[in-house]
Amino acid sequence: MSNHTHIVLYVDKSAADDWKIDEVLRRYHKIHKGTLLTQKYVCGDKLTPGELITFDETVELYRKRLYDISWFMRNINEHIAREANKEDSCTGRFWEGRFKSQALLDESALLACMAYVDLNPIRAKVEKSPKTSKYTTIKKRLQALNNKQQQPKNLMPFIGNPKQNSPKGITYSLENYCELVQTTSRSIIDEKTDHIEKYQSPILQQLGLDSAQWLILVTEFEKHFFCAAGAELMMNTFKRHTHHQRIRGMGKAKQLLKRA
Repeated sequence: MSNHTHIVLYVDKSAADDWKIDEVLRRYHKIHKGTLLTQKYVCGDKLTPGELITFDETVELYRKRLYDISWFMRNINEHIAREANKEDSCTGRFWEGRFKSQALLDESALLACMAYVDLNPIRAKVEKSPKTSKYTTIKKRLQALNNKQQQPKNLMPFIGNPKQNSPKGITYSLENYCELVQTTSRSIIDEKTDHIEKYQSPILQQLGLDSAQWLILVTEFEKHFFCAAGAELMMNTFKRHTHHQRIRGMGKAKQLLKRA
């Protein structure tokens, strides 16, 4: 959007932990120069035993940064700030405050949040259709689908029903998700749930959500959930795991995701 961004991330720590040193440095050096030692290693120069100790510590630091959400947002925000300052011929911070993040604890929360982000331009009345919504993943997915192309490689794919040796992905149909988002956009524009009810979305049936629940989720997601979102059972598990005394949004989790 013109003054903020929304990003839904999948953090694959296990994959990062399995990367070899060369892979860690290849990825990190795409954005950052690294140190003299990492550059020396990449050039094929031999490191002394003393240098190797520092080098190994640096590689592990880079590995952690590559799956750290805060570091990811730092890189994105710094790039945007530099570009904005260049346009305005000024210096200083671009964003007012630190980013906010929410843990998506189950499939209902994940798909609702994805649709919430994809429909942001529709809710803001900047666009009238997901097909024309700039800077959204739904536009990219629809273009690939309509042109009978493979799903964009930089997006988590929809893989349908999981099978043995299936790649990592969202276990729902891409066609069903795109149709649900487009139908939901018409309901938001017309301010009624009729379109969703008539469509009888296979995804909503699988999630156990009705059209009213879904419409609230995709129009008011950030309003109702703070540090985590999911069904009541998942929220309680998250609360225990993070040692929270109380989590905002538990009431809405019962109301909106009670059948999920």
